[in-house]
Amino acid sequence: MALALALGRRGQGTTWPNPSVGCVIVRDGRIVGRGWTRPGGRPHAESVALDQAGAAARGATAYVSLEPCAHHGKTPPCAEALVTAGIARVVTAMTDPDPRVSGAGHRILEAAGVAVTTAVREDEARRDHAGFVLSRTQGRPFLTLKLALTLDGRIATASGESRWITGPGARRRVHAMRACHDAVLIGGGTARADDPALTVRGLGPLPQPVRIVASAGLDLPTDSRLLRGLGEAPLWVVVDDDRVSASTGSVWTDQGVRLLPVAAGPDGRLAPRAMMAALAEAGLTRVLCEGGGALAASLLGADLVDELVVFSAGLAIGAEGRPGLGDLGLGRLADARRFRLRSTEAVDGDVLHRWSRD
Repeated sequence: MALALALGRRGQGTTWPNPSVGCVIVRDGRIVGRGWTRPGGRPHAESVALDQAGAAARGATAYVSLEPCAHHGKTPPCAEALVTAGIARVVTAMTDPDPRVSGAGHRILEAAGVAVTTAVREDEARRDHAGFVLSRTQGRPFLTLKLALTLDGRIATASGESRWITGPGARRRVHAMRACHDAVLIGGGTARADDPALTVRGLGPLPQPVRIVASAGLDLPTDSRLLRGLGEAPLWVVVDDDRVSASTGSVWTDQGVRLLPVAAGPDGRLAPRAMMAALAEAGLTRVLCEGGGALAASLLGADLVDELVVFSAGLAIGAEGRPGLGDLGLGRLADARRFRLRSTEAVDGDVLHRWSRD
């Protein structure tokens, strides 16, 4: 199962709206087939592993990091494919939260006489599939918030200079993080100030994440790197559905940009929960937010951040520098979300902290 989980992680960021699943088929103590969900969500991990195993699948045991699907879609259910192949035993890490499955895959297997064992390394599987689980149970994607800060919590000087607070090793790690998320999200202020590309670079040919800008009024430059990179990666813009007219939107949609209209909150800013719901409705399960400070604060304030990744650099620029987070409006320390430290490591002179909400 550890191998099945590791294989499933290979597809993270490329399989949405489907989960990234791993499957290992073992017969007589020897691995005869293995696979993980392919880009776009098809074929499923079980199909890839069964094709590799061939006739050796008969009488074998399949280890799958998520309950095999039970519903008919573009392909027949994986539970039925395992039965047809003659698999004798199926070991799964967790039950699929999708109501179209949710135990039905296990029941198909058991009804056909296949031995089923469940909940093997379940905690690990739940972490790996957290985005898929949240999209099915709470209608929102898993959200990672990345911050690159000075020792005194600043992201830029008073003049706005921010390149580069962290070193090349940290920036390379951020590209790797982008590669295992479905999408990268920034606020409109960051798009205007930094003119980022938001693509994965320096890691070889990889599928690119969706690039998303939260800009209520769609007040973004039309000559940006984001637009010039449309041939390389999709670009979505989340807008206030009451502020952006059809004619204004057409300037962007005609170039291939997808607009996601959502409601704004009482303060005129995009409502964080409505934005996350729209991203989940569009199929996204894992989103990496790279700022800026106002957007990061709004997501934290709405209790939507599942993982906090902080790169700390060994410099201080003083109170006049721009803070990493905007106003959270907290009156008491007890009102702040407390995250749990998962890991700490040195990255080329910077320090990487990973925190989770549980």
